[in-house]
Amino acid sequence: MKRLLKYFRNRIGHGMPLALILVLWSCGETDKTEAEIDKIAVDLRISRFDQEFADASATEIPELKAKYPYLFPEQFPDSVWVAKLSDTIQIELSEEVDNAFGDFEEEAADLESLFKHIKYYFPDTEIPHIVTLTSDVRYENRIILTDTLLLIGLDNYLGEDHHFYEGMQRYIAASLDKRFLASDVANAFAKKVISYPRNRTLLSRMVYYGKELYLKDKLIPSATDAQKIGYSEEQMDWATANEEQMWTYFVERELLYSTDTGLDRKFLDPAPFTKFGLELDNESPPRLGRYMGWQIVRAFMEKTDTGLQQLLEMPADEILKQSNYKPKR
Repeated sequence: MKRLLKYFRNRIGHGMPLALILVLWSCGETDKTEAEIDKIAVDLRISRFDQEFADASATEIPELKAKYPYLFPEQFPDSVWVAKLSDTIQIELSEEVDNAFGDFEEEAADLESLFKHIKYYFPDTEIPHIVTLTSDVRYENRIILTDTLLLIGLDNYLGEDHHFYEGMQRYIAASLDKRFLASDVANAFAKKVISYPRNRTLLSRMVYYGKELYLKDKLIPSATDAQKIGYSEEQMDWATANEEQMWTYFVERELLYSTDTGLDRKFLDPAPFTKFGLELDNESPPRLGRYMGWQIVRAFMEKTDTGLQQLLEMPADEILKQSNYKPKR
């Protein structure tokens, strides 16, 4: 992928023996923590409503309504659901989900690991009842998490090239892949434990998203960084290669402490690419302000002895100050 010529040139840094020692020590601590987490028992209850509904007859609708009342709004009569049983689009949705997920075994293992990590770091968290369903590809609500319930719209994870997603903007379709499912659930949990900042600066919002992504480092450690942030591997490589130049861009333009909310659309919000206002913007990954916030939080946690929950409460300017953040060269 091309790089933004003036500001974004890839530079190569040099490792140091001390850095290697610290990495090896950190790996040992991580292995110890993961061994402790693996011993945690979680009672993961998964109900495949999508399959139950697909296999149901008209006479079984009342039984399903009694079992899943939250999935059947009272304003709709049973005739609506009976008609849906024979709807060709609904039938195709169910078939495509079955083809993509089968017995859901791999995804169940990922979710079990996620909730083990959640219980380790947030021991008072109740493990929700997981219910899978089809949702007519309502991708904005593909994951719904409450204190006791996790709803997963599996028809939103069929792969970006699936014909159900034709006509969507490509950056949206790219997120509709099952490799992002556990990451999306982790993100929904992060929204419950990280407060949106009252401070109006761009930095505060960058670090807010950085906290979300760092929490994913802890909750889904086996996921790739690309999965955590919702990038392709090529996009991830671009962000890593150009980290120093992006930081220079933010600093030289004094954007970090700007209260212009229009900057969110350029650097934080979902979009086809990040809007630096340079010629080759369309070669960049989207949401690079979140990526930069992530690296700031990572630098802070590497340099301080701060607990995870303490991090989530800290203000962004203090995190940046103590991080002594220096982008990778």
